[in-house]
Amino acid sequence: MRHTISVLVENELGVLARVAGLFSGRGFNIESLSVAETLDPTVSTMTIVTRGDDQIIEQVTKQLNKLVCVIKVMDLEGKDYVEREMVLVKVAAKAETRAEILRITDIFRGKVVDVSPKSYAIEVTGDEDKIRAFLELLKPIGIKEVARTGRVALARG
Repeated sequence: MRHTISVLVENELGVLARVAGLFSGRGFNIESLSVAETLDPTVSTMTIVTRGDDQIIEQVTKQLNKLVCVIKVMDLEGKDYVEREMVLVKVAAKAETRAEILRITDIFRGKVVDVSPKSYAIEVTGDEDKIRAFLELLKPIGIKEVARTGRVALARG
């Protein structure tokens, strides 16, 4: 079962390596990881997506809590939360497909962030299903490159 874990950590050198090392050292895979500073520049939030049964996730959260640099660990699975991911897509834009690309981008509330004679770079934000559906529609047109941020999540309330 997929779990999204939000971890507040001290914003200092080597914290990311310690957290990633904890996962790799115990044979847990990180499917997605995003890190950014909070309003307090000494604290960062990590959003980690991993898979495992309840026992494995409990072990992961306990191990994370043992790290000195970790302030708070929250498994968001089963809780009410919002999640988003951003994708940048470079798609081949021939004269005959430009209108279709713009229409798809508009449907997904995306934004064209770069234009060249041969391509568009498009930004779309949303949950995983929305990103997947957007990419599936662009595939037949000709995706040249994709960059994704990984999931970020925030508990509601």
